[in-house]
Amino acid sequence: MDVAVIGAGQAGLAVAYHLRDLGARLAIVDAGPRPGGAWQHRWPSLTLGRTHSVADLPGMRAAGLSFADADTRTPARDTVPDLMGRYEEAYGLRVTRPVRIERVTREGQGFLLEAGPGSPLPRLEARAIVSATGTWTAPRVPHLPGRELFQGRQLTTPEYPGADALAGMRVAVVGGGLSALGFMDELAPRVADLRWYTRRPPVIHEDASPELGFARGREAVEAQDAAALAGEPLPSIVSVTGIPMTPPVRRLRARGLLDAHPMPVRMSATGLVESDGSEWSADAVIWATGFDHALGHLEPLGLRHDDGGVQVDEGRVVGHPGVILAGYAGQASTISASRGARTSARHLRVFLAGEGDWPA
Repeated sequence: MDVAVIGAGQAGLAVAYHLRDLGARLAIVDAGPRPGGAWQHRWPSLTLGRTHSVADLPGMRAAGLSFADADTRTPARDTVPDLMGRYEEAYGLRVTRPVRIERVTREGQGFLLEAGPGSPLPRLEARAIVSATGTWTAPRVPHLPGRELFQGRQLTTPEYPGADALAGMRVAVVGGGLSALGFMDELAPRVADLRWYTRRPPVIHEDASPELGFARGREAVEAQDAAALAGEPLPSIVSVTGIPMTPPVRRLRARGLLDAHPMPVRMSATGLVESDGSEWSADAVIWATGFDHALGHLEPLGLRHDDGGVQVDEGRVVGHPGVILAGYAGQASTISASRGARTSARHLRVFLAGEGDWPA
């Protein structure tokens, strides 16, 4: 093929939409069993009414589809995949599923993609690749001494089962982002006790106006893009934007749950040990501590610097002609992923035509 798109979530589909007009031979593969990217795996209580707005994919309105018109009460893991599947059909974006690409290597002037066992497409060759595998499969958990000793439940964000499964328990939520606060808002009425731990004191903005939210979001995107261009590890979004005073945050403040505790220094069999030596007993710990980009399949290409960063310029991996990271760094939001997709497709068109220079 000319281009292989790995991942058919929002970033992958957005790039594929713009690539379809190139006249190039295009293959799209996805590890999920059905459309929807990571949305199909979200917890059952998450609805579009409880999330930030989801930006439409390019050309979505022209196909008579929009996330803005979706039912805000139905589980997002049903609503979003349905719309994304209809989008694929509307634009003839044929996605082969389930194909989990485990290894990508250089092969002559292009790339060899090798899939896991049982894949309907075990091998694929392409002149260029678009990796749009997101972060959902790479949750980040801090290295805390004694984690292996803890006898309660430990759950990352993708493993969160909903408040019903944790009812009556003592639950610690670790992480300073909006996912952590969303979990706490759901858990507060159901659990026996709840405690919030963060790496740094949270910055909560009383003013949650759309204008300020947009400005802070733009600042976060610029910070992520600057880190990517320098090949540095990416800063967290919330470290730049802070936390807006949304209705769930107001409810948590009214319950007295916004007083975050510093990160515990270690764990024991029965709980979390704090810096003063005291122990907070817990039945479950939720690690809402962010994600890394899922790039394990690209390790043979040697993209990462020693500190773990990848140098990316407008989606192009610097020094690696033909490798695009879609939805990476500042393109991770639904709005910027669609905007970045057009730029990435333009770069690929130039690359496939043998014109211009890839950043070195």
